[in-house]
Amino acid sequence: MKINEVRELSTSELKEKLYSLKEQLFELRRKKAVGALERGEDVITVRKDIARVNLVLRERELAEENK
Repeated sequence: MKINEVRELSTSELKEKLYSLKEQLFELRRKKAVGALERGEDVITVRKDIARVNLVLRERELAEENK
C-alpha cells in the first residue's frame, strides 16, 4: 500500500484498515512463532503499512488542531 492510497481513504476507513492490519500482524507473528510463516518479509510489510496509516491519522489530527 502506497502513501497516496492511504491519503485517499476517509478517517473511518483508515481506522478500520488499522484494525485489520493489526489483526494481520498478530496472525503473522503467531505463524512465525510456530514456524509456519513462509515469507518473513510479510511482517515488515504489514508493520510499514501500519506506520503509514498512523502517519496519515496523525497528520489529520494535527490539521484539525491548527484550524
